[in-house]
Amino acid sequence: MRRTRILTAVLALAAGLVAGSPPVVAADGSPPVVAADGSPRTTLAAESYTWKNARIDGGGFVPGIVFNRQEKNLAYARTDIGGAYRWQESSKTWTPLLDSVGWADWGHTGVVSLASDSVDPNKVYAAVGTYTNSWDPGNGAVLRSGDRGASWQKTDLPFKLGGNMPGRGMGERLAVDPNRNSVLYLGAPSGKGLWRSTDSGVTWSQVANFPNVGTYQQDPTDTSGYASDNQGIVWVTFDESTGTSGTATKTVYVGVADKDNAVYRSTDAGATWSRLAGQPTGYLAHKGVLDTVNGYLYLAYSDKGGPYDGGKGRLWRYATATGTWTDISPVAEADTYYGFSGLTIDRQKPGTVMATAYSAWWPDTQIFRSTNSGGAWTKAWDYTSYPSRANRFTMDVSSSPWLTWGTNPSPPEQTPKLGWMTEALELDPFNSSRMMYGTGATIYGTENLANWDSGGQFTVRPMVQGLEETAVNDIVSPPTGAPLLSALGDIGGFRHTDLTKVPSMMFTSPNFTTTTSLDYAETNPSTVVRVGNLDSGPHVAFSTDNGANWFAGTDPSGVSGGGTVAASADGGRFVWSPAGAGVQYTTGFGTSWSASSGIPAGAVVESDRVDPKTFYGFKSGRFYVSSDGGATFTASAASGLPSADSVRFKALPGGKGDVWLAGGASDGAYGLWHSTDSGATFTKLSSVEQADTIGFGKAAAGASYQTLYAGAKIAGVRGVFRSTDKGVTWTRVNDDAHQWGWTGAAITGDPRVYGRVYVSTNGRGVIYGDTSDTGGGGGGTDPTPTPTGACAVTYTITNQWSGGFQADVKLANTGTSAWSGWSLNWAFANGQGVSQLWNADYTQSGPTVTAKNIGWNGNVAAGSSVSFGFTGSWSGTNAKPTAFGLGDQSCTVG
Repeated sequence: MRRTRILTAVLALAAGLVAGSPPVVAADGSPPVVAADGSPRTTLAAESYTWKNARIDGGGFVPGIVFNRQEKNLAYARTDIGGAYRWQESSKTWTPLLDSVGWADWGHTGVVSLASDSVDPNKVYAAVGTYTNSWDPGNGAVLRSGDRGASWQKTDLPFKLGGNMPGRGMGERLAVDPNRNSVLYLGAPSGKGLWRSTDSGVTWSQVANFPNVGTYQQDPTDTSGYASDNQGIVWVTFDESTGTSGTATKTVYVGVADKDNAVYRSTDAGATWSRLAGQPTGYLAHKGVLDTVNGYLYLAYSDKGGPYDGGKGRLWRYATATGTWTDISPVAEADTYYGFSGLTIDRQKPGTVMATAYSAWWPDTQIFRSTNSGGAWTKAWDYTSYPSRANRFTMDVSSSPWLTWGTNPSPPEQTPKLGWMTEALELDPFNSSRMMYGTGATIYGTENLANWDSGGQFTVRPMVQGLEETAVNDIVSPPTGAPLLSALGDIGGFRHTDLTKVPSMMFTSPNFTTTTSLDYAETNPSTVVRVGNLDSGPHVAFSTDNGANWFAGTDPSGVSGGGTVAASADGGRFVWSPAGAGVQYTTGFGTSWSASSGIPAGAVVESDRVDPKTFYGFKSGRFYVSSDGGATFTASAASGLPSADSVRFKALPGGKGDVWLAGGASDGAYGLWHSTDSGATFTKLSSVEQADTIGFGKAAAGASYQTLYAGAKIAGVRGVFRSTDKGVTWTRVNDDAHQWGWTGAAITGDPRVYGRVYVSTNGRGVIYGDTSDTGGGGGGTDPTPTPTGACAVTYTITNQWSGGFQADVKLANTGTSAWSGWSLNWAFANGQGVSQLWNADYTQSGPTVTAKNIGWNGNVAAGSSVSFGFTGSWSGTNAKPTAFGLGDQSCTVG
């Protein structure tokens, strides 16, 4: 498994892909735009799309989990590159909160810290920014929400934050004063010090008298600025017992990335600060958790900043009343080969404390538990007689079976592992039996932790559904077989036969840590090839059953990484442009490779989707063509193409020599080009200002050309666009609530489902959208047929807070005939309003709401049901509707 998530997509961004104006509000309903040169009109009125994830569940590092201390079941999770999430107790799922982050602010999908207000649980804050070096061109920001993350306001900071930097598992760096919640603190990296807000996060200023900005660097010699950044101020903890409601808490503890001066304290609400006397040295304090009942500050120490490294560690307890320090480590220092980080206490049972050995990669992570304030400890597992283990837990990964990695290790290692990179460990403050912890691949949890102390076994399961955190490098949707194959960072990739279900296993034999490219044979989709990165072993693999099973190919000499790969239309030959070697070609399945001539190393390669001997390449502004199966390439005379290498291009299925090319940078050529003569000439589409990805899907009804999809900037708006007329006009299909940061790696339509588009993200997995345009083209939807037969409705309020609520509606067909479309209406009695509705189209006129099916969920068999949900506003009373109508007939209300 990979121990770093610095992805090629991010490095490409640093080369200029994010240049240009920020996204603007979607121009729904605005008049068509005509370019200054009189080019065809561009329609920006986005039709209704429903967006979901192709389910993987997890797939990345979760460095922080935060429970609200006042409201039961209110919890949040932060990820290093994939945004923040809120726990939904009714469904045991996570709801994404930062999908509105746009292209220009892509770095704000990295969340370095998160704070939930214990005075007003509706308020939540996120400190965002992905890199502190040049890889992220933008500064960090603090986001604030008064509706639990449903919407945000932003304050830009004068420095960068590092959600995906070394040390990101320490924390939390952002904290709300539990007595005066208008006061917040933020610990900054890069020598920027400690910052404070006194107006609920609207404005921030540096705490000028804080004495230490941090000194620790993972690797001071790293010239990229990644490992050499000063990790700075790493956590803030309030002693709520030293304040009263409405007045600032007097005692505040701050953790600093300094092995000799790790903990500071203020006893006058931040007016003055001093180093905590008598503290241990030689380690970094990853966490500081305060038990105010017993008067103990617990600290988890490691010799490194994490999340991957750490060879030694200690646990210490500080008595706040006496200043006494006690080493409460569960093992001797000589016996540690890891650092401590995950740290939590049981708010229901003061004196119970737990910690993790976060950097214990082999044979497994370790979790320690004490019920007497660290006086004695028990372990989640221990050796009976090496290498045999006795576990206090059982693992159930049936919901995410790929977490076994398809391995069968020798003891003492086991699969699935209890975890790794376990820096986030939290006990539910209202439920002593519930624990959650983050790993490098998922969130694990248990709801019967009480069995630990009683001598039984507790069950650990993934508690991650809804949280999708894969970085997507490539996606394809073949015309037959599985609808989706993906190339992912860190966990390789998956074959989705059902987008709504978690695949049983990632690609194996071999299991690439990161898959960089994949392709299928257009006229023989059972043949698939993928290439990727692996510490040792081959970098290319083949499948003859549409990606269900794989076998390794043989690497040419010098290969160091995956690069890009293309399969001929008939699957009889392949062209590969790997890292570390020049472009290669082979017939058969890569038992031997020959060097291609006439094309530079590092070129992006693709195949013609009709002629099995035609392949294409692009490098540094030049387009290359091979007509002999990749043996020789010739540079095209085409000019005016992007000089940068940030280009994606594809050949149209079924159209020989029909090639579309997207890419560029704002300081040069940038846009979308089309060729109908195998790249001999290209025509730039004047209606497209910028484009980064291009893909094809099923043609609209009556159209003679496949539907185009592009990640682009058109008429000043950044978004995901669709064209059903060969690029003459475009419709934006996403909206400002669905942007997902950077989406520049890949896009494809579905050749079997009109309107369906798959979008790659850098940390939010594979997103797919389905259109409400059931007619298969045009700008509107067909009239909804009126169903016949009986119906039943269940209306459930799943969450409610001051001024807002969330509800689920289940509509059941209790008749004897199938529906081919439906339209459900009801009236609110108390003036409630729908804010956002998913899995259906809706209109609201006064108190009356009408929800209609979208294309994919219009057919409801007898005895089946369909569900949709929404968020809404209310005041005074939030009574449930008592009557629902399906067309002109009434439904039974459950």
